[in-house]
Amino acid sequence: MTKFIEVTGKTEEEAIASALAQLDMSRDDVSVEILERAKSGFLGIGASPALVRVSYEVADTQRDKVERYLRGLLDYMGVEARIEITERENGGLTANLSGGGMGAVIGRRGETLDAIQHLVNYSVNRGNDKRMHISVDAENYRSKREESLVHLAEKMAAKAVKYKRSMALEPMNSYERHVIHTALQDYEGVSTSSTGTEPNRRVVVSYEKPETHSSKPVSREWA
Repeated sequence: MTKFIEVTGKTEEEAIASALAQLDMSRDDVSVEILERAKSGFLGIGASPALVRVSYEVADTQRDKVERYLRGLLDYMGVEARIEITERENGGLTANLSGGGMGAVIGRRGETLDAIQHLVNYSVNRGNDKRMHISVDAENYRSKREESLVHLAEKMAAKAVKYKRSMALEPMNSYERHVIHTALQDYEGVSTSSTGTEPNRRVVVSYEKPETHSSKPVSREWA
């Protein structure tokens, strides 16, 4: 990635020396463009300093790669958005998008957002020995969706217990199914499993009569 600074000085050489001192670099490490030459004027009247632009290369960070890829993708989609990238507590990065047109970014049940996340992870991690997980969100859609899924899971579990029968949920992606399984893993009287094939794979919440003196079995199917 190319960066630059613009510096003034009484002469071109003084401006260049000032820039090199600020960057702690040598003349061989940079390229210099003289934007304005110094003018001495007449008897000091009309004098102006030199202005130079000093460019230098810096290695791209993972954050830089994520932001650049997302910016290019959003431009291609015709969507203007603010990109805020933060570090995740368990490692990796989270890129949160905000602004107008987020409905097009999120898509139906978050399908477009999932596709964008997949593309970003593939692009940034391609050729790297160590993989970094990058989560892409828009207007905190994922946390809001997770809250609604937990509420839905508890509602369906209550129905399964009340009517003593299995309840099938709508088709969901693997992450959303995982949220359902996790939400109900300690819910007394029900177990969860997944059935069907993608993209119509769904969670089934099954009624289980509580057993005395035995621990509640936990679903092993999380996919």
